Amino acid sequence: MTTDEDFLRRAIALSAEAAATPGSEPFGAIVVRDGVVVGEGFNRSAAKLDPTSHGETEAIRDACAKLGTLDLTGCTVFSSCEPCALCVATMRISGIARVVYAATLAESEAALAAVPKQRRRGGDVSDLRRVAGLPVAEGPIPTHRALKAEAVSVIEAWASMSR
Repeated sequence: MTTDEDFLRRAIALSAEAAATPGSEPFGAIVVRDGVVVGEGFNRSAAKLDPTSHGETEAIRDACAKLGTLDLTGCTVFSSCEPCALCVATMRISGIARVVYAATLAESEAALAAVPKQRRRGGDVSDLRRVAGLPVAEGPIPTHRALKAEAVSVIEAWASMSR
């Protein structure tokens, strides 16, 4: 029987692979359903020029593609590092039931503190956690709202066709 530690070791192995891959950062994750790995990924943000390409999001994308679904209800994510707010939101949207991780965000931040900003586009994880769930108008990015009726009519039309 495969244990949580066995699956976690695979996520850590992916983080080591990422560390040796140009354009990647040392974060890896897998998605497991019913004891079987259904998705794997590691951080490829710089290589893909995609700030959402974290280990967990890549593993979730891989699992969704392999399973042909957006619904990962009942799956577990095993991650080399505690997931950030972006990754937690992705897990919630996809139905992930459980997360098992190794390093904490504080531990990874401490280990990466000396890496120059041009080498690593990080961010203040504590601030991200604080603002991630706020309505956009209450967050730190200036906003402007316009054309509400036009946008809502498109959404309503799609909803009526999707019933």
